[in-house]
Amino acid sequence: MLLRLLRARLAPYKLWLTIVVVLQFIGVVAMLYLPTLNADIIDNGVITGDTGYILRIGAIMLGVSLVQIVCSVTAVWFGARTAMSFGRDVRAALFHRVGSFSTKEVQQFGAPSLITRTTNDVQQVQMLVLMACTIAVSSPIMMVGGVIMALREDVGLGWILAIVVPALFVSVGLVVSRMVPNFRKMQARIDEINRVLREQITGIRVVRAFVREPYETKRFGEANADLTDVSVRAGRWLATMFPLVMLVVNVSSVAVIWFGGHRVDSGQMLPGALTAFLSYLMQILMSVMMATFMLMMIPRASVCGHRIAEVLDTDTSVPSPELPIAPDLELRGHLDVERVTFAYPGAEAPVLSDVTFSARPGQTIAVIGSTGAGKSTLVNLVPRLFDATEGEVRVGGHDVRRVDPDLLWDQIGLVPQRAYLFSGTVRSNLEYGKPDATEDEMWHALEVAQGRDFVEAMPDGLDSPVVQGGTNFSGGQRQRLAIARALIRRPGIYLFDDSFSALDLATDARLRAALRPETRDATVVIVAQRVTTIIDADLILVLEDGRVVGRGTHRELLATCETYQEIVSSQMTAEEAA
Repeated sequence: MLLRLLRARLAPYKLWLTIVVVLQFIGVVAMLYLPTLNADIIDNGVITGDTGYILRIGAIMLGVSLVQIVCSVTAVWFGARTAMSFGRDVRAALFHRVGSFSTKEVQQFGAPSLITRTTNDVQQVQMLVLMACTIAVSSPIMMVGGVIMALREDVGLGWILAIVVPALFVSVGLVVSRMVPNFRKMQARIDEINRVLREQITGIRVVRAFVREPYETKRFGEANADLTDVSVRAGRWLATMFPLVMLVVNVSSVAVIWFGGHRVDSGQMLPGALTAFLSYLMQILMSVMMATFMLMMIPRASVCGHRIAEVLDTDTSVPSPELPIAPDLELRGHLDVERVTFAYPGAEAPVLSDVTFSARPGQTIAVIGSTGAGKSTLVNLVPRLFDATEGEVRVGGHDVRRVDPDLLWDQIGLVPQRAYLFSGTVRSNLEYGKPDATEDEMWHALEVAQGRDFVEAMPDGLDSPVVQGGTNFSGGQRQRLAIARALIRRPGIYLFDDSFSALDLATDARLRAALRPETRDATVVIVAQRVTTIIDADLILVLEDGRVVGRGTHRELLATCETYQEIVSSQMTAEEAA
């Protein structure tokens, strides 16, 4: 998964990666050349006392060092640009993929997990790319080159390399293999702690109202402790890696000096060659240590890459049609629901069963029923938030599954059950409905939605701030602003999903009266719990357990539908119902 993700997303940066490899190669070769020059100074300059030779070789060493520094810095710059661009592209790909998901996929992953995958997981893989550009390229070159150059200096000490390098790899590999499961658990624990924290922040009023702070503190503490335990276990293995590496480095240094000293004493090796061999050994072991940094990051990045690939490989359950068509403009506002059945994946029974109705411009269709009857699900099928399991939903004369999504949504004004406002201003939220709306259009929509009075009373009017979710407004104010956002769009079909529940009866009546002239050329579908909201509808559908058990006007249903009679009697007196 990780390799596939890297291959796909790094393909546009092949040129930059090539530059990184070339510069790293030149820099490492220059670094490997320095110990040989140093050995020449010791053997041919210091021993013989030739100051001129020392200055000449020293000048060459300075030049080589300068080349090595320039190449390394430039390679790191290109590597950093590549890693940051990679992270940007992956985050953008995740954002666009999640944006195409239906409610089913969002619920499948969970919002906290999607946030973690888009931020923390991408950052882990991004850091791996950065380390790969700066370390993974230079480490193998330095290791292989160091071995070759060390054997050039003295083959007799080569057996030390044959023992030390494999020993270092085995010890590091053992530690890394123990770290992988812990890193996998760590990402899952981060998802959990994000979920708990998000619930507590979102539901802070409920927590306080029921005096559940101690319980929530305990719940967060347990999630936090689980993450800490896994992190500590991974940290313990990580902490053993550096002592192991340093132990091998120090033992090998002592072995080179000990055995190399005997070879110098017997004349089999020059002092400069011993110094160079020791320098090459340090470079070899340093390359292994740098590779260790990579090995530390690979397990966690591998887990993160798998999680990212899961999202990118998940196709939406409401895909765009291969040959999209446009709704018939002459049938604008026409809505037909024909023998629709919908069941959630894995559910024992369908939420909706064999629902059929038609609506035309100028008509108001109301849907009423008990909680869980499938009212909101029915409304969500029209803009394709879900796809019907059986049957057809037609807008503008065509099945919504064949219509271009942008053209479909352009015909629909949806006011969801939970009115949600985006952070910004009242103006920016209204512009979600119509980006080029004029100020007069905004005030008119607010007036129809019965929101003009409280917006005008705010110091900045349309430019008054809106915090995330619109929590600086009351529930009724949020609903009215959401209704205004749909009205300003002037769609062919209005979908009001229990959008009047937070309004008092007087405001509800005024809003419905103001809506009639605004929606005379459009189809209106209203989901409601209050009978007073739908009493004047042209057609009322009564849902019970996902089935239509009654259809007709208010008066017709009072005479024929027992379920509707029960709903009315629970809310209104006999005189009011009549």
